[in-house]
Amino acid sequence: MSEVPGQSITLKAGDGLELGATLYLPAAAGEARRAVLIAPATAVRRAYYDGYARYLSGRGFTVLTLDYRGIGASRPARLRGFQASMHQWGEQDLAGALAWLHSRFPSHRLLAVGHSAGGQLLGLAANNGLLHGLVTVAAQSGYWGLWPRPRRYAMALLWHVAMPGLSHALGYFPASVLRLGEDLPAGVALEWARWCRDPDFLAGRSRRESVRHFGSLAAPILAYSFSDDPFAPRAAVDWLTDLYRSAPRQRRHLSPGQVGQPIQHFGFFRERLKEPLWSQSAAWLLGR
Repeated sequence: MSEVPGQSITLKAGDGLELGATLYLPAAAGEARRAVLIAPATAVRRAYYDGYARYLSGRGFTVLTLDYRGIGASRPARLRGFQASMHQWGEQDLAGALAWLHSRFPSHRLLAVGHSAGGQLLGLAANNGLLHGLVTVAAQSGYWGLWPRPRRYAMALLWHVAMPGLSHALGYFPASVLRLGEDLPAGVALEWARWCRDPDFLAGRSRRESVRHFGSLAAPILAYSFSDDPFAPRAAVDWLTDLYRSAPRQRRHLSPGQVGQPIQHFGFFRERLKEPLWSQSAAWLLGR
């Protein structure tokens, strides 16, 4: 397998906003005739997924990664006052990326890998019915009550106090200072905190219309969760996976002992877990 570097590009979200992205083309053109969108976690730049994307391109896939609005190459010079929200990340940014891939590679089967929030927000994209398969990695409901004690109380403090308080005070959420990833636009942080205070998460009563597209995705789903993941307990991953009610769903809950080392919330995309997780997920995607 030959891994190739990615090409930095710009694509347009559904509402026309320009987003930074990277396209990885396979060394052998048309080898797999499958295009994979990698949807990032909250506050994570697309560069984090470079190794996994290059691995997939080496297996013959065309791969696209992107930065959501307000993150990485899609961040404005001044984050304070920048208008963005979590639902825009799904309804506009991911939908725009899916549309771009479909128009650029119309003969390819369209697939996606959604990490954490990426697996949540793909359910908001009106065109997710284009997908032939979806791998979710630690994609979960963020409702704090699904966490085991005592960690649920730390999560409740984050969603009820820290995130809304700091976002209102500063005009953005300083995630980098708190070692929680990239800084977030205030609108993103406030909406995320609001979802995570609600037992129905993004499917709350006032947002029922926005989640109708979860039922549009009828392609198979492979949903991973990990026993040592502090940010995505098994019950929370089960809840989110079941929201894709029209899709055949396969769950894989793994422990460090099964893969020989810790996994946690971010380990899946680190090269030390190329075997077995990268090869396992690539084989599943190739089979769609």
